[in-house]
Amino acid sequence: MASPLPVRDGVGATRLHLPMSGPWPTIGAYMAERFFHLDPERLLRRFDRGEIVARDGTTLTRETALGAHEFVWYYREPPVEREIPFEIDVLHQDRDLVVADKPHFLPTTPGGKYLQNSALVRLRNLLGLAELTPIHRLDRATAGLLMFSVRPETRGAYQLLFERRQVEKVYEAVSALPAGWDAASPALGGESFPIVYRNHIEKLRAQVCVQVDAGREPNSETLVELIGSDDRVLHTRLRPHSGKMHQLRVHLAALGAGILNDGFYPELLPEAADDFDRPLQLLARELRFVDPITGEPREFTTRRTLQDAPRAR
Repeated sequence: MASPLPVRDGVGATRLHLPMSGPWPTIGAYMAERFFHLDPERLLRRFDRGEIVARDGTTLTRETALGAHEFVWYYREPPVEREIPFEIDVLHQDRDLVVADKPHFLPTTPGGKYLQNSALVRLRNLLGLAELTPIHRLDRATAGLLMFSVRPETRGAYQLLFERRQVEKVYEAVSALPAGWDAASPALGGESFPIVYRNHIEKLRAQVCVQVDAGREPNSETLVELIGSDDRVLHTRLRPHSGKMHQLRVHLAALGAGILNDGFYPELLPEAADDFDRPLQLLARELRFVDPITGEPREFTTRRTLQDAPRAR
């Protein structure tokens, strides 16, 4: 559904689906209850300023009755954001595709506490591309390669590559050296490398961590290869066959090699402010695919490295 409002400062308008009936006499009354954490008078003043519109662009007022419109659009009021002090780099740009190298801590898209400090908004503003849209996503904590679609006309072709698992993705991770590690006979979870790990992962509503159900058919799979180790850490290469949320973090934790600085797995730690000196040691390193528009093979590699990788010998 097309937005009646243009992209502003790199951020698209938010769409809200309204009930067509209920105990609220007006749309404003519903929104004041829906967004109870906001000052209701401040929200209603946005109606007075003409900042909340219907699908055809009509501005709504405080008195617009509930049921008059099923959807409204508005711009989120920017939060006071903590600056993410790392730059996003553009590795490739053509008329259809942008490939960027995302730093740790930067979310892929706006949400929650982050608007301007998101990969999408930074790139829209940097490149002047209002319709730029991510084709896939990385966790905020994960660094590395991200692909963005430039034009709606070809967006679907690139999205299908991911849906059909026709993109080869390669990651790197650094974990604390597991107890009992034997460099002469390296293994995790009793299995020698390379390891194919599978389990069933499910994201439950209102939970930040995914759930693993050992009794269900696996829906996630990762090939884990050994890159190296030293007396501190283990360095692995990860080739996911599926793309479940937090899959790589869950799989390494299940094998007894949870990724360094992971506050979610194997144990959910209390929420804390970002420590920019201790990024999650997970990196989206490589992307390979056959371009659906040109038919040419494409290959991209991050320029970033993991700071806690084994020291060169």
